[in-house]
Amino acid sequence: MVLPWLYILMSLLALAVSVQSQPGFLSIDCGIPGDFNYTDDTTQMFYTSDAKFIDTGTNKEITAIHMTQTLPRQYRNLRIFPDGIRNCYTLTPVIKSNRYLLRASFMYGNYDGLDQPPQFDAYVGVDRWEINLPSNSSLYVWNEIIMVASLDYISVCLVKTGNGIPFISTLELRLLDNSTYQAANESQSLRLYTRLDPGSTSGQRIRYPDDDYDRMWSPWVENFWTPIDTSFSINLRKDDGYQPALAVMNTSAMPTNTSGNLSFYFPTSHVDPRSQYHVFFHFAELERLQKNQSREFNFSIDGKYVYGPFSPEYLSVDTIFTQSPLSGKDQHVVDLYKTTSSTLPPILNAVEIFTVEQLTSPTDGQDVDAIMNIKAIYQIKRNWTGDPCVPSSYIWEGLNCSSPDSKPPTIISLDLSSSGLAGVLAPSLANLTSIQSLDVSNNSLTGPVPDFLAQLSSLKILNLTNNQFTGPIPAILLDKSKDGSLSLSFDNNTNLSGPPDINHCEAGSCKKKRKILVPILASSISALVVLIIMVFVLRKFTQRRRQREAVVWDKTDGSIHKMQYGRNGSLHSENQRFTYTEVVNMTNNFERPIGNGGFGTVYHGQMREGTQVAVKMLSLQSVKVLSHPRQGCNEFQNEAQLLMRVHHKNVVPFIGYCQEGDNMALIYEYMALGNLGSHLSGTNSNSKALNWGQRLCIALDVALGLEYLHNGCRPPIIHRDMKTTNILLNERLEAKIGDFGMSKVFLQDDEFTHISTAVKGTAGYLDPEYFNSNNLTHRSDVYSFGVVLLELITGRPAIIRNADYEKRTLVDWACPIIAGGDVQSVVDPRLEGDYDINSLWKVAEIVLACTSPRSIERPTMTEVVAELKDCLGTETTAERTRSLNIDQVEKTSSITFQPSPR
Repeated sequence: MVLPWLYILMSLLALAVSVQSQPGFLSIDCGIPGDFNYTDDTTQMFYTSDAKFIDTGTNKEITAIHMTQTLPRQYRNLRIFPDGIRNCYTLTPVIKSNRYLLRASFMYGNYDGLDQPPQFDAYVGVDRWEINLPSNSSLYVWNEIIMVASLDYISVCLVKTGNGIPFISTLELRLLDNSTYQAANESQSLRLYTRLDPGSTSGQRIRYPDDDYDRMWSPWVENFWTPIDTSFSINLRKDDGYQPALAVMNTSAMPTNTSGNLSFYFPTSHVDPRSQYHVFFHFAELERLQKNQSREFNFSIDGKYVYGPFSPEYLSVDTIFTQSPLSGKDQHVVDLYKTTSSTLPPILNAVEIFTVEQLTSPTDGQDVDAIMNIKAIYQIKRNWTGDPCVPSSYIWEGLNCSSPDSKPPTIISLDLSSSGLAGVLAPSLANLTSIQSLDVSNNSLTGPVPDFLAQLSSLKILNLTNNQFTGPIPAILLDKSKDGSLSLSFDNNTNLSGPPDINHCEAGSCKKKRKILVPILASSISALVVLIIMVFVLRKFTQRRRQREAVVWDKTDGSIHKMQYGRNGSLHSENQRFTYTEVVNMTNNFERPIGNGGFGTVYHGQMREGTQVAVKMLSLQSVKVLSHPRQGCNEFQNEAQLLMRVHHKNVVPFIGYCQEGDNMALIYEYMALGNLGSHLSGTNSNSKALNWGQRLCIALDVALGLEYLHNGCRPPIIHRDMKTTNILLNERLEAKIGDFGMSKVFLQDDEFTHISTAVKGTAGYLDPEYFNSNNLTHRSDVYSFGVVLLELITGRPAIIRNADYEKRTLVDWACPIIAGGDVQSVVDPRLEGDYDINSLWKVAEIVLACTSPRSIERPTMTEVVAELKDCLGTETTAERTRSLNIDQVEKTSSITFQPSPR
């Protein structure tokens, strides 16, 4: 149950902290004041204080003698951890299952005047991170790994080993293209051994902004190598994801002896031959070869041919990497040697070498989410940081876990006795499904004993004594206590009661005593039971008759919706409020995640009557970003109840919601074919490219849905975040609008993302007038819809890269071309010309109108609907004509065609 809700920033790869102009970057300067942030003069990267990621430690400055002018700003201070054995940073928000580059830097700087740099351990999650600490007070070092995030946060811990006080200078997190560095996965990470720039002419380390991912490239020059460089621009082939820095690829090295090999070895000192390595080579030919010249070479590792022949492409990057890790030797030798037909020696532009680190299974993710939720609800002050159960030597205080050999370990015991707890029992306890012992005695807990405790099948010990619980004890708990399957303690709860046959409880157990009831009492109870049954039958009969009569006609689309009476006797729609236990049951304990939203994971579910649903859970992290959590919860309930009135065939049916403590969920009808964005981007593996007719039908469906939200709802609903990922498709490819109405509740400021407090929306879709004036209107949605239409025409995302690989909006790129009369040059090539040019032009004209910079010049959605219906009619007629022409060709021609070679 991680990070539930619509992934509003995920489509931009910016949910993982969209800081200033570096989407996906989190740059933390450790040891600066909590309210202090800055932009580094050299790298132009935005650095923030570490105070919001950790609540332990002390800020320090290095000594003045080490504060040289060339020292990067972020090494002038550090955070030390004199207290506790393990102190952990929690880096969030993070996109689960995505690859990240994580870098930690250290500079001792003799801050304590002892001139004795300490030694300590570091952990990422549950795995020891082998770091090379500086042995000289004036040096700084960095350590880097590439990893896959297994949760919606990353934990970095510093651990005392008895050799001084742990410290840290910086933490830097960089979101990578998920198609790269595939050797890093859920079971192993890649620890950087070296990243080199052969033939460097500057002699300087290269990083951001030259490298989009802020990888650090160190110069590498050998006496027996000859450098080559070029001033021409190189195609970095950003489609393959690696995108090495242009300044690195502009130089290369070749052997000075043109008949010799380009050779190197690693590691430079002998190590355990069981160590495993992955090598990534990056090449680009920098010389324009003459007709009588050729450069072709093979790869050999440890004397064995492994790849080739290979010829680098002129001014274009190629990346070649080891598919299987290298191992079995204490040193590995790499040789690039030219083939017999080659006239030129081999070259090398850039190389990266990583060691493979096998990962330990962390604590079960559901248990982690539950215990973190419990920590936040009760503001527990224990040093609960890092993984709760692993490593076993650092297990959290008050917890016992299953054996580390179990995969994954789970929490089996939780002792929160005498912890100052107040309020009700946290609903997230229900997610500790393996728990055997729960002790919450000697606190100030109130409210009823929740039913979910009876659903914990492994629970053997439950201690509720010395609290302020009220009401009856759930009968199932008492039954388990009677049959000996549960040791139940609940004395010293003044207002807590058992059923009528329980009148005496002793510490540790409940004992049954026979009741002596006088005949008159028995008669009274019998009469009361008969009366209750009669009232119930009469009420049920009346309710059913009213339900049959309660039918409402929706004027907006002519559809009819049944209404029924709710539990409180008031009239409401079939939408309803669910308990958290019902949500757990309908999702089969959150068994099947089907997507992510900006505020969390979406789960597949099924209701008792068989209706398939999509359940969007709101995570604890989402609750944290609400500027006023209590106000946010109230707004959630108000908006959820407002959405119950929304009924339209092109709006995702809203079934109900859950609001129970910190557990919040929205429950919608399940849409089998996912979101439109995945179909246009080609990431939906179950779909072919949409043809033009299908795209027009989808556009009309969305327009009808938006028109209904604007004109058919009272009060009207402005979507605020219309984009292709919020357009869902059912099995008949009918489009329905999702994630509407709630944006104003949850699109709050996040202190980690530095997003404007006023403007809400997604870059690329955002109305520029709204952005500049903060004046939100229905025509802001019209602008966003125009961008969606443009994506349907071009097949490109709302944010693209131009010829120089700089980011720009799809509107800025395509609209001037369309306005210039050349719409066909921006059309999605996957359409293969199979469209009516007239319908295409009509949609293009709608795009220009909808995306006008001035909102007053944009059409209403009613006008857009009328235009799209006309477009669809034109395309339908053209499709029939094309079909007739194709049939005629098939009947009269037997000629076959073969594509000409490219």
